Amino acid sequence: MKIPKTRRTYCPKCKTHSEFSISLYKKGRDRRLAEGNRKHERKDKGYGGQKDPRQRKTAKTSKKESLKLKCKTCGYTIQKPGIRIRKLEIEA
Repeated sequence: MKIPKTRRTYCPKCKTHSEFSISLYKKGRDRRLAEGNRKHERKDKGYGGQKDPRQRKTAKTSKKESLKLKCKTCGYTIQKPGIRIRKLEIEA
């Protein structure tokens, strides 16, 4: 699916419709000291093999892609909910 690079939509900060630039949401780097990571490392430590059984088959054939919209006048960013799609292209 192809999506244009810019879109005119409502900005809650400006309280008007304005031009937004569109980009794909990318996940940031994981924190090593987050609680979930600490728990996982504790369970993984020592002898006894894998913490959980390894996942062999995946049920899904696509990932959910989220869009990040940035207002060109004030710089406010909005994140749109993910669309399950195989390939998402942002046109120039």
